[in-house]
Amino acid sequence: MADFTHILATRPDFTESDREWLHHLVADWQVIADLSFADLLLIVQDGDGNYRIVEQCRPSTVMTLRIDDAVGALVAPEMVGGELDAAMQSKTVFRSTVLRAVGKSTVCNVYAPIRHDGKTLGLVVRETNMATRESNGRYESESINAGKQLYEMIPRGQFPYVNAIMSQRHVARVSDGFIMLTQEGIVRYASPNAISCFRRLGCLMTMQGHFLSEIGTDLLRRNDPVPEALPMVLMGKDAVDSEINANRSAVSVRSLPLYDNNGRTGAIILCRDVTELRRREVELQTKNATISEIHHRVKNNLQAVSALLRLQARKTKSSEVKKELEEAQRRVQTIAMVHEGLSQTADEIVDFDKVISNLLKMSVDLATMCDQHIHIDYVGKFGMMPAQDATPLSLVLTELITNCVEHGFEGRKEGHITISAGRSGNSLNVVVEDDGSGLANEEHDGLARSSGSGLGTQIINTFVTNDFGGSVRWEPRHEGGTRVILDMTLRAAQNE
Repeated sequence: MADFTHILATRPDFTESDREWLHHLVADWQVIADLSFADLLLIVQDGDGNYRIVEQCRPSTVMTLRIDDAVGALVAPEMVGGELDAAMQSKTVFRSTVLRAVGKSTVCNVYAPIRHDGKTLGLVVRETNMATRESNGRYESESINAGKQLYEMIPRGQFPYVNAIMSQRHVARVSDGFIMLTQEGIVRYASPNAISCFRRLGCLMTMQGHFLSEIGTDLLRRNDPVPEALPMVLMGKDAVDSEINANRSAVSVRSLPLYDNNGRTGAIILCRDVTELRRREVELQTKNATISEIHHRVKNNLQAVSALLRLQARKTKSSEVKKELEEAQRRVQTIAMVHEGLSQTADEIVDFDKVISNLLKMSVDLATMCDQHIHIDYVGKFGMMPAQDATPLSLVLTELITNCVEHGFEGRKEGHITISAGRSGNSLNVVVEDDGSGLANEEHDGLARSSGSGLGTQIINTFVTNDFGGSVRWEPRHEGGTRVILDMTLRAAQNE
């Protein structure tokens, strides 16, 4: 089925600005559907001249007329012809003279031609269930009238708003509460939910008949923060949103100015109580900060242990003990660097490619002699990975690199190591290759030596087999040197 973007692409006469205008329209027309208690359809002629439904919007304030998805379908034959052609030629809202039956409902269609840069791009069809127009109270009448005013702004190019500024993540909706302002900014009507929102902020007065800007100002204390856009929202002069924080409550507010041919006539103010949402955000920020601080402290403690091992290695007179302490110091430092990466994020997921790059550079620097030059290349990506997988995998790779440098390049001035990573979901394949002296000189009892004690080899095999349920294969490299192949299943890694 062709979607909105694909159908628009069949119209070569549409400029990029035309397409962007239609996208802005459907991004913000939910408010019209909700206020009007009506379904909306966007109809555009495709490249073959057929009228086609390219987007639809169901109201959240009343039962929809259309249960099935209509996007991509051709317009019903009884609607095609004079009515749609006449609506496309109209400069204002065009009302159908024929009532239609949709299921068991009687529907009245109203068409708003979408005008942009002097041409008509298509039609917004408002499908009104006539049953929703019976026995309406004040709330329904005000809502329908507000939706009508916004709808009539479409042919004049006044909706969607050209310079709308939306900064809040939890934007207010019609069902959350709305206020009708006069041109001067006086509250003409406030829905029950809107009144409740301002009650939470501490407003006990009757809102109707008062300036909304004065009501909002009276709620704020001397040191309360005042967002820059808040005055413009409360006066209803611009299409912006903001937030009022007072009385330990928070209300998201959004202004929708209303225009006619002569200019601004008033505004719709949408309100939403976001107190609980803000409270949860603060709790999450506190939790994330605590987790980050824990990782930071663990990293600092590990670095302290590493420093103690380094000091002890300097004091010992035994070269064998000194070597073992230096290896222990390197392994602790490896774990510390993983925690360093974790402490930089709010969650426990790290970009393993960045972490391992620094780790292996450090491993090479520690293992090489002062006159050796060892280069590392990377092929493929490891992806994002939690600490549960990152820490043991880091130890495995650093042990392999140390083995390459200490034994594969022993007595050599230069060397080259290539690390290839293949990731598919939780399956990981890693190949570590070096152009060193080869297995014949590195092998001991059937295993490549990763250290004098053989502890490195034990670490590699233990983590790969026990933690990752994988396998390790050591084999000679065709061009000379050694190739180590690791096949593993990551336990907690997230797919990229």
